[in-house]
Amino acid sequence: MAVNLSTPNPADLHPVAGVRLGVAEAGIRKVNRRDLTVVELAADSRVAGVFTLNRFCAAPVQVCKSHLAQSAIRALVINTGVANAGTGESGLANARACCAAVAAQLGIAAEQVLPFSTGVILEPLPVDRLVAGLPRAVADLRADAWFDAAHAIMTTDTLAKAVSRQVQVGGRTVTLTGISKGAGMIKPNMATMLGFLACDAAVSQPLLEALTREAADLSFNSITVDGDTSTNDSFIVIATGKAGNAEITDDASADYRALRDAVIDVSIRLAQAIVRDGEGATKFMSIVVEGGGSREECRKVAYAVGHSPLVKTAFFASDPNLGRILAAIGYAGIDDLDVSKLRVWLGSPTESVLVAEHGGRAASYVEEAGSRIMKEAELTVRIDLARGDAAATVWTCDFSYDYVKINADYRS
Repeated sequence: MAVNLSTPNPADLHPVAGVRLGVAEAGIRKVNRRDLTVVELAADSRVAGVFTLNRFCAAPVQVCKSHLAQSAIRALVINTGVANAGTGESGLANARACCAAVAAQLGIAAEQVLPFSTGVILEPLPVDRLVAGLPRAVADLRADAWFDAAHAIMTTDTLAKAVSRQVQVGGRTVTLTGISKGAGMIKPNMATMLGFLACDAAVSQPLLEALTREAADLSFNSITVDGDTSTNDSFIVIATGKAGNAEITDDASADYRALRDAVIDVSIRLAQAIVRDGEGATKFMSIVVEGGGSREECRKVAYAVGHSPLVKTAFFASDPNLGRILAAIGYAGIDDLDVSKLRVWLGSPTESVLVAEHGGRAASYVEEAGSRIMKEAELTVRIDLARGDAAATVWTCDFSYDYVKINADYRS
């Protein structure tokens, strides 16, 4: 029951020069479903990544970090169904074995492969099934398989998530295409999600790494579904250099700004798709905090509101019990917040009303207006802290009965 989200049109997903993808049914957890993806990258491609900050990070995350630090990456292998997290030394050995098997198929070094897993935690990865499926995935490698790959990385997602766009950089057409997955256990840093974005721009490794961090901060690290930080979260940005533009080395250049804006745009759309497809979601909510003394305190307030089960269930019921928002703002951790100066608005695409000011309910606010707005599928909570010029936005969704049902039945 995704909120204003539809299945991507395969015709709208542009191939990225230097990238081929192949999928297969490996039976990793369930039969008759695509659950294995191989991505092959052209030689000299540049790759950067951002990963979960969960201290119980999964074996593939640990291996990815190691391989990124020591090798020129030529391939990715992604499985769904089993997360290979909470699996100790055997999990690390299994992740490395998958890399070695992919390397043997493609004629590259094992350290040139990045492994990714998503699914149930605390279960061993069935390496034999994954390895047996690799020849079929490699045989399927093609440039126009983004749609299939978007489906093959899903777990509790109800819809595949993919975005593509083209932009002019240095007089050349640069293509960007990305896919993501995630619906629950979503909260930075990062959310339980996988995100892969490829472009054919030529850009230096240091700039690509900086851009990946910035894009993650403004997108995947600005969403929350349920406040749980997963063990496997990974966001990878690939630049193959096949577009023919002069290599971008200056972050003040017009070429870099054009690429930066496009990467951030695609990242935000992929991240928002995760929230729109949040487990059981019926509402998509933007928590906009402005007037902060710093961006960090704005994010604190936005996350306090976006994480609150009381706020989220009120939005599900379209119940304008908006004192819950004030309570969340109050416990966000800004010790010297002057609530007498704070203002809160509730808005939809067509209407906005002032809810709170001067430390309490706004004199102009009537509950009928709040109830009317809360029936909309897309909502905005705007909060002015009246402390400075900083701002931040977090995207979240409501909590419905289905969230409990989905997570109660997840392993069955």
